[in-house]
Amino acid sequence: MAGTREKRSYEQQCGLAIALDLVGERWTLLIIRELLVRPRRYRELLDALPGIGTNLLAERLRGLEEAGLVTRLDPDRRTAGYALTEQGAALRATVVSLARFGLDVAGRQSIPAHAAARASWSVLAVEAMTLGAHPEGVDETYEFTVDDEVFALVVEGDEVQVRPGAATGPVLSVQTDAATFLEIGTGHLDPIEALLGGRVTTTGPVEAVTRCLRLLGLAPARIMSPRAA
Repeated sequence: MAGTREKRSYEQQCGLAIALDLVGERWTLLIIRELLVRPRRYRELLDALPGIGTNLLAERLRGLEEAGLVTRLDPDRRTAGYALTEQGAALRATVVSLARFGLDVAGRQSIPAHAAARASWSVLAVEAMTLGAHPEGVDETYEFTVDDEVFALVVEGDEVQVRPGAATGPVLSVQTDAATFLEIGTGHLDPIEALLGGRVTTTGPVEAVTRCLRLLGLAPARIMSPRAA
């Protein structure tokens, strides 16, 4: 039987290098991305990470457990599922910032025809798109259904939160598929064009659609009057 592969290290006394020793290997941050949405069973992780391979996934999960970033929901059953520890969940801001950077980069490139798209990825994408957003003083909730993934974008005062699961009393409901969402989020498809073409459907007032688009950075910012500025 082959021995356990020796874990590589940058061996640098630098915070970034030390962090990358833990999460810098291929697939590791993508596993964390999935667990930031919600706990996952092993098979769900495998399905959400096309191309990873079951042996590599098991190895990466084992490393994350040893690092104290991931915990097994049932220590005696690998299939019971995995969740982030408090330390693992602290990576949210870092992962969301990287996702925002990636969306900006993707907007300057063409989307490969073979690129995979998963509905769960849209949850973190919305969080990234609203990073640093400035709400317009209207408390309201938008519900998104991307394929079979349902989540809410909640505006309360100056705070914007993305919450998994169905919304309570949403002013606007948005339905689309993962591929369309990716095209819109990366700027390759105009959201109004997607609405007119039926690739996105909405239920709610036009004003809420406009506010939601601005919040996501998909429409021009509202022009502020001198009094409001």
